[in-house]
Amino acid sequence: MASENQKDHLIQFGKHLASLRKNKNLSYRKLAQNCDIDHADIRKYEKGEQNMTFLTMVEYAKGLGISLKDLLDF
Repeated sequence: MASENQKDHLIQFGKHLASLRKNKNLSYRKLAQNCDIDHADIRKYEKGEQNMTFLTMVEYAKGLGISLKDLLDF
């Protein structure tokens, strides 16, 4: 089980993910079409409910058309 500090990190990262997606004017479904991630999982990541794997981060960055470094810069 994640500690409160870990949950806070997931929530902050999720807010960053949502901001990146919205800045590109992408819906959950459109982002999902751009990468190999289900739209329901994208929602969970953005709400900080689910921890991403490294490979999912790579796909998310690909779907947004940004570098992995930019994805992690929050």
